[in-house]
Amino acid sequence: MGNRGKAFRLSVAAFWLVSLAAPAAAETACRDDQISLRGDWGEARFTVEVADEPDERAQGLMHRESMARSAGMLFVYDSARPVRFWMKNTLIPLDMIFADETGTVRNIHRMAEPESEEMIFGGNEIQYILEINGGMADALKIGEGSELRHPAITAGAAAWPC
Repeated sequence: MGNRGKAFRLSVAAFWLVSLAAPAAAETACRDDQISLRGDWGEARFTVEVADEPDERAQGLMHRESMARSAGMLFVYDSARPVRFWMKNTLIPLDMIFADETGTVRNIHRMAEPESEEMIFGGNEIQYILEINGGMADALKIGEGSELRHPAITAGAAAWPC
């Protein structure tokens, strides 16, 4: 086979190593449009819209008739605070996952009722809220103590940094 054969085998081997390593690197990379969760139940990832401005947070997921199963909305505040949400003009049931400044889940409100004006208290020291389709938190067994991973979660404070 000579040098040409060895070069071919090396290039094929290099191709397979890069091909196998690329998906793993892509999976661990933090992206603004994705959030990862982990806990003793396993890991999950959602494609998210980020609501980090007052008008975006006020609008939230109102008036939407559906949302992809693997989608959600991440509400980001500048600092931890008491938070309350309602479902007025929200047409789909939601699970609301409330996390502190480290991205650690402190409270989950499951199956929030569409169009309800009842206030949902998330907690006193909450900085991040992930809204996903109602029933997903139970289906995935997401619980308190789980950790969120997203670029908006300050790296120095994050329980699971990017």
